[in-house]
Order: sequence, then structure tokens, then C-alpha cells
Amino acid sequence: MTFRKVIYRAASVAALSVVAFAATAADFPAPIEGSWVVKDFKFHTGEVLPELRLNYTTVGDPKGEPVLVLHGTTGSGTGMLNPAFGGELFGAGQPLDATKYFIILPDAIGTGKSTKPSDGLKAAFPKYNYNDMVDAQYRLVTEHLGVKHLRLIIGNSMGGMQTWIWGTRYPDAMDAIVPMASQPTAMASRNWMLRRLIVDSIRNDPEWNNGNYSKQPRSWQFASVFYNLATNGGNQALAKMAPTNEKANQLLDGRLTGPFPGDANDHLYQWDSSRDYDPSGGLEKIRAALLVLNSADDERNPPETGVLERELKRVKGARYYLIPASDLTAGHGTTAQAKFWKPQLVELLQNAPRKPL
Repeated sequence: MTFRKVIYRAASVAALSVVAFAATAADFPAPIEGSWVVKDFKFHTGEVLPELRLNYTTVGDPKGEPVLVLHGTTGSGTGMLNPAFGGELFGAGQPLDATKYFIILPDAIGTGKSTKPSDGLKAAFPKYNYNDMVDAQYRLVTEHLGVKHLRLIIGNSMGGMQTWIWGTRYPDAMDAIVPMASQPTAMASRNWMLRRLIVDSIRNDPEWNNGNYSKQPRSWQFASVFYNLATNGGNQALAKMAPTNEKANQLLDGRLTGPFPGDANDHLYQWDSSRDYDPSGGLEKIRAALLVLNSADDERNPPETGVLERELKRVKGARYYLIPASDLTAGHGTTAQAKFWKPQLVELLQNAPRKPL
């Protein structure tokens, strides 16, 4: 097994912005939104939902090479159309030019406009996990959209973890995978402990009322802000944003009192769905070209543990790019900014073999 590790030093950061990419945040074809209802969807628990709505957005001509883009926790497919991600990738001449690629952006189970607890079942909603989410995505792509084979699957954070699952669960479904801001090992350590604190904070709040609240429980926003500051943003970037006590308090107060869209039951389920994530047992099954993208200041997936390097030795030809930390990066949020890794994606797509259908 071979493992190519490529780590650029901080001096190379400036070069990334000029390597063959003069255009940024370009326009791309208008997104088209759709939905599909799966009848009697069975979850890993054995629970069955009579109707599961899967919402999705597509960009580009369906005749183009299919690309699946997977979003992070509490996000949605349309969230990946923002200037920092879709604006850097989907425009003419960009790495995932939507005039050449057919880009599919699903809302995972429990998120966006897909079926979720707040639609009515509340805390009686099936206890889904990441495998359920991936199985639903697979059915959406193959059964509804009629895509037989994907050129690429790329996902960030939760979407990165789901990308690992795709690679091990459906190894012949794609040519290449790019899991970002994630690791192919069990949900554990600080990442899980702080996720559990969000879940427990909501469940232990009397205002939650076993999911039958009349107003959003106050602990939800507090716990979410705590988790986000503890596991996202980057040390150098936060030091730059809040270098004094006054500025730190202003930043915190803004997040604690600002608008907080969403629903506590939905968020509880979304964070809890990672509880049994662990694709490590199937890494040898991966047959797609693999490029792993993480950042050196990722608080949830700290590179100094050596976990990723250890596990990637099990995947033939795996390539790993670690984005150097700086006051321009954002910790766990760094990989959501495609400007930091576009050249690596282009190289992958140029070299990844196209598997026969």
C-alpha cells in the first residue's frame, strides 16, 4: 500500500491563490431544486417511515459528469452554493465547471427541506445515523436521478464523514472521493464529547419537554455557541478577531443574542446522528482515487494525533493535503473555503481514472 502525503509549508499559502486560478467567485448556471419521496424507508434501527422526503439541488446539465457534494451538520445542499465554495468551484473554467459537470447537492435526512423531526414527529422521529443518510443519498442518486456512476464525491465535515462511508459502503459508485475536515475513525475524543454536551444540554433543559416544547429551549443556542467556539474558527483567526477582552465579549454577545434559525429537535438529531460513525473497518474496500483535505488548525480533527496518517496507510494511493494554519484560516471551517485547495482538486480530477460503467 502506498500513501502519498503532501503538506505545504506556510510560505506556499500565497502561491495557492495564483496557481492557474485567476477567476474566483464566478457565476454558474441557475440552481434547480427538486424533491423525491421514498416510500417505507427503513432505518438501521428497523424503524420505518412511510414517506421520507429527500430534497436536493442541482447545478448544470444532467448530461455532464455527475458530482455529489455533501454538506456539514445543521447545513443544507444550497448552503454549498455560497461564494467561498460553489462560487470558487462551479463557474466557467473552474475546477467543477457546471457546463461540464452535473452537480448534485442533497439535503441529508433531518436537514434542510428533507424530512426532519420538526415536520411533526418531533422526538418520535426515527433515530437515524450517518449510514441511513448515505443510503438515502445513494437511492436518490441512482433511483431518482438515474445516475449510474459518479465522477466525484466531495463533502465537508459531516459531509466528509459521509464521503468516507460512501467510499467503503459503495466502493464502485464513483471514480474519486474527497473527504474534508474529517477522519475515517470512530466518533470519539473532544469531537464526540462536545457533541454529546449539545445533545445533553437540550435534553436536560426543562423547556425541551421531551421534544414537545412550545418555544425553542434557551439551552440550545447557548450550547451551540459554546460548541462552535470550542471547535471552530481557528486560534490565530480568533485571536485576530478578538484581541481584547472587550472585543471578545462583543463577539460572544453577538452570537448569544443574535438570530438563531432552526429547531432544537432538528439540531439534537443532527448532532446525535454521528454517535456511531466509524468507517475504519472498511477502509481497504475503497477503490476510488482518494484525496483527503484537512487543515492544520482543525480543532475537531487535530493532525498531531497521527490518526489520519495511520489509517491512510490502509488505502492504496491515498493522497493527503494539510492546509497550513494562519490568521487567514478558520480551524475546522477552513476547508469550507475552496480557495485553499482548488489546485489539489484539479490535479485529482486530471489523474483519477474513469471506471467503466
